[in-house]
Amino acid sequence: MKVLIEIPDNEAVFGMKVLKSLFFVKKAKPISSSAIGLWEDLKLAASEVRLHKEGKIQLKTAQQLLDEL
Repeated sequence: MKVLIEIPDNEAVFGMKVLKSLFFVKKAKPISSSAIGLWEDLKLAASEVRLHKEGKIQLKTAQQLLDEL
């Protein structure tokens, strides 16, 4: 299982030491700001797709997206 933990910057070093000291933690590494942004964008996109499938929102067509470019 993968878990995302948000730790304040001023406690990050200590938090990483604690995580790495736990025998059951296989891997603990920080992620970049750009990766966080991408993760948030993907969550939003998945949410919009779910809402579209439920019929709660209407998404743009591919032609509408191309027209915006």
